[in-house]
Amino acid sequence: MPEDRPPLPPFTGETAATKVQTAEDAWNTRDPERVSLAYTEDSVWRNRSTFITGRAQIVEFLTQKWERELEYALRKSLWAFAGNRIAVRFQYECHDADGRWWRCYGNENWEFDEHGLMHRREASINDLAIEESDRRIFGPRGDGERGGEIPLR
Repeated sequence: MPEDRPPLPPFTGETAATKVQTAEDAWNTRDPERVSLAYTEDSVWRNRSTFITGRAQIVEFLTQKWERELEYALRKSLWAFAGNRIAVRFQYECHDADGRWWRCYGNENWEFDEHGLMHRREASINDLAIEESDRRIFGPRGDGERGGEIPLR
């Protein structure tokens, strides 16, 4: 039987926001094993045009992602919630091996089981090349930034 990962559904505004911040914090560790523990053993993902099933594939995918998306730093923002579902918008910045910086914009739809584990994640993401001087995301959020909105541009 899986261990509970609070907050559990059905979500309220407060618990959905907590779930989003917890996910942001985990992804900013860039630790694929740690991140994978928030998902069911048989979790299914669509990330851009990649389809993933299960924790082992999640770990493999995230390992490869963070090997090419260097200095990755993420911000997530709660968009909507109902029952066991949460919609999120996000932005992250990173650079590639050639030193080119990117800001990636996206939306995710999440669905959770009764234990608070995500069993479905669908992500649509667009990439924008930026100059290093245009960066605005530098590592994990500080305590004073938590809950703040992320700008559209």
